Amino acid sequence: MEEIEIYLDTAKEMMEGAVSHTIAEFSKIRAGKAMPSMLDGIEVEYYGTMTPLNQVAGVTTPDARTLSVKPWEKGMLQEIERAIINSNLGLNPQNDGEQIRINIPPLTEERRLQLMKQVKSEAEKGKISIRNARKDTNDSLKKLDGVSEDLVKGAEDDVQKLTDKYTAKIDSLVESKEKDIMTV
Repeated sequence: MEEIEIYLDTAKEMMEGAVSHTIAEFSKIRAGKAMPSMLDGIEVEYYGTMTPLNQVAGVTTPDARTLSVKPWEKGMLQEIERAIINSNLGLNPQNDGEQIRINIPPLTEERRLQLMKQVKSEAEKGKISIRNARKDTNDSLKKLDGVSEDLVKGAEDDVQKLTDKYTAKIDSLVESKEKDIMTV
């Protein structure tokens, strides 16, 4: 039935969105290697407006343990440095007057465990989004008028299959991120 298909497609989109969001959040959790995406969540005050760091500076990785941040305007160096220090990423930027260098220290066992907690927390948020999509879809299916109980039950089973599929995707993301973080 067409209405049921629309609900199932919407549920699928919502669940895919939850997985995509989880992937984006995982990319911000560093695993000891320098990656420009580590600084993606940082915003800098630029002419009175909070602006993403990558819009006021170029972020590169000269080597596996170093990030280099080169602002488009020299006057932004202090502001960028302050934003990185206040970002709670545990990074120590060094300002040489031209650019900011950030050495990425190797991860300690304690830091690895902290990062895994962060990964598991983000994964749980993703799973909650998936379960919310399931609940919303099932509620909508139950409210359909003139649809047999068998069709609704079948659609609910399909929603559960989608839920299981996308939850498994998040679990496999956690596994690969764990390997990434825990490998010394």
